[in-house]
Formats: sequence, C-alpha cells, structure tokens
Amino acid sequence: QVQLVESGGGLVQPGGSLRLSCAASGIFFSRYTIVGWYRQAPGKQREKVATITSGGNTYYADSVKGRFTISRDNAKNTVYLQMNSLKPEDTAVYYCNADRPGGVYWGQGTQVTVSS
Repeated sequence: QVQLVESGGGLVQPGGSLRLSCAASGIFFSRYTIVGWYRQAPGKQREKVATITSGGNTYYADSVKGRFTISRDNAKNTVYLQMNSLKPEDTAVYYCNADRPGGVYWGQGTQVTVSS
C-alpha cells in the first residue's frame, strides 16, 4: 500500500520559517518519479507550489520563488520543502505529491498557518 505522510506544518509568525517533510512508503522515488508540493487555501483551488525531478530539475510557483526550496532524498524516499520569509498568504493545507509511471499519489496534507 502506498502512503505519503507529511509532517512539519504548524503555526508561524510572518517572516518565519518552516520545513515540511514527506516520507513515502510502498513506492520508491525512482528516476521516473517527480515529487512535489501543492497547497490549497480555504475557498481556493489546489495549486502547485514546487516540484523536483530525480535529476534535480525544479519548478517553483512565482509566488514562492526565492523563499521556498524543494529537495529530495531518494535513499530515504523523502521530499522536503524549506519555507522561509513566510507570509499570511502562504496559509494553506500543503500536500505532498508523487507522480510516476503507474500512478499519482497524494499525502493527507499538513496545515501551515502564518499569522501574528
């Protein structure tokens, strides 16, 4: 059974930092797997935040460029999202995603709230 389990969310003040982690079981982050993070704020559609290929090619949404950094550890089947200079508009549920031949998988989400 495939599972993606996120951790690291929470409440942080504007300007603060958080590091999200997503550990996968049941699948391997092979070279054919693109892993990433999406988020969904209340009343809004889910949006892509950042992705990374096995070769290290990254994508960032314009709204997070220069503030967020995605990384992956294939040996640990884990993907990370370092979030710095957080803003209230970053408040959302953040979801881990693994896109590979044979299927697309999602985590259950972790809440990030940026508020003073």
